[in-house]
Amino acid sequence: GASAKTFEWRSNVLNRLQSKYGSLYRQDNVILSGTHTHSGPGGYFQYTVFVIASEGFSNRTFEYMVTGIVKSIEMAHKNMKPGKIFINKGNVEGVQINRSPSSYLWNPPSERARYSSNTDKEMIILKMVDLNGVDLGLISWFAIHPVSMNNTNHLVNSDNMGYASYLFEQEKNKGYLPGQGPYVAAFASSNLGDVSPNILGPHCVNTGDSCDNANSSCPIGGSSTCIAMGPGHDMFNSTQIIGGIIYQRAKELYASASQELTGPLAAAHQWVNMSNVTVWLNSTHTAQTCKPALGYSFAAGTIDGFGSLNFTQGTTVGDPFWDTLRDQLLGKPSEEIKRCHKPKPILLHTGELTKPHPWHPDIVDVQMITVGSLAIIAIPGEFTTMSGRRLREAVQAEFATYGMQNTTAVISGLCNVYTHYITTFEEYQAQRYEAASTIYGPHTLSAYIQLFRALAKAIATDTVANLSRGPEPPYFKQLIASLIPNIVDRAPLGRNFGDVLQPAKPTYRVGEVAEVIFVGANPKNSAENQTHQTFLTVEKYEATSATWRIVHNDASWETRFYWHKGLLGHSNATIQWHIPGTAQPGIYRMRYFGHHRKQDFLKPAVILPFESTSSAFEVVTS
Repeated sequence: GASAKTFEWRSNVLNRLQSKYGSLYRQDNVILSGTHTHSGPGGYFQYTVFVIASEGFSNRTFEYMVTGIVKSIEMAHKNMKPGKIFINKGNVEGVQINRSPSSYLWNPPSERARYSSNTDKEMIILKMVDLNGVDLGLISWFAIHPVSMNNTNHLVNSDNMGYASYLFEQEKNKGYLPGQGPYVAAFASSNLGDVSPNILGPHCVNTGDSCDNANSSCPIGGSSTCIAMGPGHDMFNSTQIIGGIIYQRAKELYASASQELTGPLAAAHQWVNMSNVTVWLNSTHTAQTCKPALGYSFAAGTIDGFGSLNFTQGTTVGDPFWDTLRDQLLGKPSEEIKRCHKPKPILLHTGELTKPHPWHPDIVDVQMITVGSLAIIAIPGEFTTMSGRRLREAVQAEFATYGMQNTTAVISGLCNVYTHYITTFEEYQAQRYEAASTIYGPHTLSAYIQLFRALAKAIATDTVANLSRGPEPPYFKQLIASLIPNIVDRAPLGRNFGDVLQPAKPTYRVGEVAEVIFVGANPKNSAENQTHQTFLTVEKYEATSATWRIVHNDASWETRFYWHKGLLGHSNATIQWHIPGTAQPGIYRMRYFGHHRKQDFLKPAVILPFESTSSAFEVVTS
């Protein structure tokens, strides 16, 4: 689930907001939360583990994303108006399974008996309207992993939650292209740590037998053949089915939302060194969190996407081969860190690796915002189902102690900084993927519960001003440069960027795929030179006005943009339009917008925009 943000991001965003708005938007009242996808661009992290995983730090991705976040806040600020917030809750059926059910069973039977399911099915929505009742937007929280698109996918894609958001916005912003229009529908992450949308469950791809076992492995092929499938005939279809159900439910809850949220606003934020928290287990006994480390099962991956090496989940004993290799490459983990993380066998002792930068964060944000009776708990990672239940209950109990009885606590996952997973102490013992990725050791959850109770108490007793800020996070200057060099784009001899290599056919039926191949250039260039807002358009000819009207852009679900890299800076761009049954018959064309990197002898490189248009083609209904 690497899709969250690091401090560097957050401090950058906050610095820019401060220079524009002074002390209006601050550390304590701005939460950056990832709606989450596993199909986004990488390279914007600051901690070494993530930098390695994305083949280096990419300054342009980083800049583009920070700029985009700030721009979205500026737009929201400009459009602010008085209004009302309504809250509603309801269950969503048929979209989730627990992907570590054997770990869940390690939780106490008495605790499990209180719940009807091993996933949380409740969706909470906030409906925002102005004083005339005009719809402004919604936030929905629901626990599901956006991995309907599996790890064979190479397209940038917002997955099931993004698809739900897309459908909601398309409906509310009639006549606008995706990503445009005034209405905003946010589908946010919750305690999704052990929750998969691949509801057909894990099966051995070679035999078809279930591999719903503690090791998620198959007799032939081990864990790499144990994969969970979604309900659709392919991953695109599964994404649409799951996202569609989530959208449908949100729409019902939105329509019937009548309970208004009223009351004061409060916010609390602290930095905490998570590798050194003393946890009070009861009035006499304490325990410690640990310096970060990843266990063996982290490398196994999950039934939603396996690792590339021969690791299995549920591994509680190290392997001499991998241990020796690690010791040779990175040095030995200390006895202290090994003892602290037991029973996790340590694969990477990231908390003791500091070159060229710390491999994992020590200093983590804990943050909470209350709107009337709603407490939004901003957690820096992925809580499992039971972890989330314990945290919500603890926060609600804390508020109740100080007379705030009917607090609704919502877990907003993947906020501010990314710290992998958080399982319960009991689930930790099983050492499946989520437990192996609980980087601060077995008492991580207890530490967070203690910290968030303190924030709740401060808000409830109006003593937020007395909270300590906590230790400042590090700010890294020189990050590992991208391992992917920038090279000059080249067009074939006698051709220009954007030239059509394979034209459109003269006619297509609805349901078919229109495809055009162009001489391409690296799409990353477009992040640096933002002349164009989209990589592609599909346009329809309007005879009455003799103009071309844009009907789809690159955010449309019907379009796909493939970039095929050749040798020495040569590349092709393929644009597809999967013509929906709802398409109006008529004359259409597709356009490609790109940027190429050019470098003249002894001069700095420049990035130049180009655009290109396919020949016109006809779409017929039958």
